[in-house]
Amino acid sequence: MSSGIPGVEDSCISAFQELKSKREINTVIYRLSDNLETVILDFKGNLTHDELLESLPAAEPRFVVYDLVFATSDGSRREMIVMISWSPETTEIKQRMVHSSSYDTLRNMLDGVQVYVQATELSDVEYDALVSRAS
Repeated sequence: MSSGIPGVEDSCISAFQELKSKREINTVIYRLSDNLETVILDFKGNLTHDELLESLPAAEPRFVVYDLVFATSDGSRREMIVMISWSPETTEIKQRMVHSSSYDTLRNMLDGVQVYVQATELSDVEYDALVSRAS
């Protein structure tokens, strides 16, 4: 019996812990299972920012945790963990609703995220847009 809020697979949390602690990977992407009842791991590894943008589907929601590396105005190097809720306008209404309700659940389980971004189009997650949110 479903409460309407999807569960989260353990692999989602362990992938986030790997990104946060070891910093050997810079990107974790999650998606809803086909039955919309569970948040599952879609990708774990290293992506350039351009590859990250290319990996976001045009009509399906995703959650992305990304280790954003950038230079501050004084030239020092910064790293921040960003969580992106990707829900393009073309997403089916039921998927969008489940994605939205699972956002808080996932957000509460991923301790250590420093910046949260709600994105509906690629311009919301362009490198410069993320850096300005993180600065």
